[in-house]
Amino acid sequence: MPAVAGVAAGAPAGPAAFHDAWVHALDALEVDVAAAEELLRTAHLAPVAEVARAAVWAPPRDLGPLPLSLQVRGQALLDRQLAVARRTAEALVTNRRHLAATDAMRPPVSDLPVYVDQEA
Repeated sequence: MPAVAGVAAGAPAGPAAFHDAWVHALDALEVDVAAAEELLRTAHLAPVAEVARAAVWAPPRDLGPLPLSLQVRGQALLDRQLAVARRTAEALVTNRRHLAATDAMRPPVSDLPVYVDQEA
């Protein structure tokens, strides 16, 4: 049987190890989703570098299909991820609208050169 991600090298990769690897992956994903939810809640307070770090994510590899015993937990986590994605898209739209409103309030800038007659 091939090695299971999240299982120490040389350890038996049986059904329990497979299940435990998935539990570990879901635990890590739940932490990431909670962090994304918190960033959405307090995005105006977070430094840009923190938001950029949160955007870097790589899916776990070599786990195979989700065990049936974790299907409910996996579906709940997927639902949370989709809600975060929806709220992120909504926040982007709101930010674009705010930017457009702010731009509309700025006085127009003339492209024509302006000369001042200092001798008059």
